[in-house]
Amino acid sequence: MSRQTVVLGAGMVGVSIAWHLARRGRSVLLVDRLPPGRETSYGNGGLIQREAVRPYTFPRELGKLLDSLPNRRVDIRYQWRGVLQFAGPLLGYWRHSAPRRYARIVPEYASLIALSTQEHAPMIEAAGAGELIGKEGWLEVHRSQAELDRRALEAEDSARRFGVTYDVLDGRGLAHKEPALGDGLAGAVHWTNSWSVADPGGLVAAYARSFQQLGGEILQAEVGSVSQAGAGWHVDTDRGGLEAGDLVVALGPWAGAWLRDLGYHLPTFVKRGYHMHYGAAEEQRINHWLADADIGYILAPMRAGIRLTTGAELAPLDAPPAHDQLAAAERRARELFPGLGQRLEEQPWKGARPCLPDMKPVIGPAPQHAGLWFAFGHGHQGFTMGPATGRVLSEMMEGEPTAVDMEPFRADRF
Repeated sequence: MSRQTVVLGAGMVGVSIAWHLARRGRSVLLVDRLPPGRETSYGNGGLIQREAVRPYTFPRELGKLLDSLPNRRVDIRYQWRGVLQFAGPLLGYWRHSAPRRYARIVPEYASLIALSTQEHAPMIEAAGAGELIGKEGWLEVHRSQAELDRRALEAEDSARRFGVTYDVLDGRGLAHKEPALGDGLAGAVHWTNSWSVADPGGLVAAYARSFQQLGGEILQAEVGSVSQAGAGWHVDTDRGGLEAGDLVVALGPWAGAWLRDLGYHLPTFVKRGYHMHYGAAEEQRINHWLADADIGYILAPMRAGIRLTTGAELAPLDAPPAHDQLAAAERRARELFPGLGQRLEEQPWKGARPCLPDMKPVIGPAPQHAGLWFAFGHGHQGFTMGPATGRVLSEMMEGEPTAVDMEPFRADRF
């Protein structure tokens, strides 16, 4: 089977790349072992985070590091095997979290975030997926007045520099918007130009159907190995061999290990996460997506129920699940929202976020192979940045000027 372009990985990033290339008239085959949107893109908090111009940092203060050691926090947990396996990348992450380095990273990272809603918009329209999208923003809830004040200052800076819009709510204002929440909350930052998604996996699937309507094809297959074949690429799968002039690797948390056979040793690591859906009485439902910022989890009123998502777990990708973090998040969530009902599934969902030490994804050509392209390492924001990544990578592949400077996202920066 011969195709001009093969895209490996059918999450939000891979589907978005395939969609943009097909719209430019390319013949594109999208390959994944599962249907589109059924892995990492399925399990996130369901936010298109236009406000997320500041990537998550690694704690540098001694007090915060010591606070993490008992391994009882909701926002961060670890398994020692994961810490040891990712020691090098984690040290790099810690170094890039230093104020001076981080200050350089933020505007580079923000350049892609700034494209997020505007690049989702045409894909939502083409896919007929408007019913999945909420444009009321979301609430970053704070229990601590000091943390609320600090975030309000950051929000003001983000608005001035990066076009973020927001309101700051005191406790009374928050209670007016969300009367079902418990007492004792300082208030919230209402991020007003971010969007919510009632079914994240469903949105990716809708984008994939739109890609097919543009002439693209989808193959559900397990990818084995790849090799150069003349001026192009040969891909072995359990459904047969594929030939491609261009090959795009958008394999999310699997990309780093998968590329080692081609001689690329990028410092990838993963942050795992969990979610569970819950019921709630109609009179006690929440109206907005909520992040309990001082604790580290999200409550999202989705189609499948109220989704509770945990913070990060530093563990090997294939390690057995550890559900204590979700249980701890659930206890704190019931304090915030006493109306949270019973669990709706037998087992929690588990997934992994693909990360790099400088918090930015790799997007662009492979340094050592013609016709090989990378798009992975988006950390917490692959769902948000997928369509923007699709746009800029397709521009690079077509030799067009890119919407933003792509130098900060080069693979050879490591």
